[in-house]
Amino acid sequence: MTINLPIATEIIPMVLQLQPAIALTEDQFYEFCQLNCDFRIERNATGELVIMPPTDAETGQRNFEIIGQLGIWTKQDGTGIGFGSSGGFTLPNGAVRSPDAAWIKRTRWEAIPVELRRKFAPICPEFVIELRSQSDRLQILQDKMQEYIDNGTQLGWLIDRKQRQVFIYRPNTTIEVLDNPKTLSGETLLPSFVLDLSQVW
Repeated sequence: MTINLPIATEIIPMVLQLQPAIALTEDQFYEFCQLNCDFRIERNATGELVIMPPTDAETGQRNFEIIGQLGIWTKQDGTGIGFGSSGGFTLPNGAVRSPDAAWIKRTRWEAIPVELRRKFAPICPEFVIELRSQSDRLQILQDKMQEYIDNGTQLGWLIDRKQRQVFIYRPNTTIEVLDNPKTLSGETLLPSFVLDLSQVW
């Protein structure tokens, strides 16, 4: 018996425009996200809500591998705090974003009042990773990566499993594109961190 599986098509996130009719406060947006926790909800710099369905299971497993490797290094290094894909951050431009993985220097994180850390902390991670699934539109992720850099991220990796490419983002530098790399280096920001991509591809 032959089973024909559907081919993954690109998914465009649903964008809800609220302003000027509705202007959610930071607390209201946080509560909205908690009430709709089955969705991954972000807010862009103009106040629009970006609603994405849960990722497919295979991408979730690959992301778990990435977070696991970053988590081991983070614990050994001790100078920063690591975050998974459910952590949201309020960037300086007002957007609320949730990268697939992130790292923040411990001193910067601990300078944020505890009550703000328990919501969408007002901080832009120094390091972010976005993992493209089969259905993610590349341009949307590229725009998000550039937004991170524009708001203070020092190093960002966009890992495109679909094309087996990695886009490396740094401030004031041309985007570097690697074809099917085996590993990625954390450079001077995350010294000695090397991401093994063999279990990600």
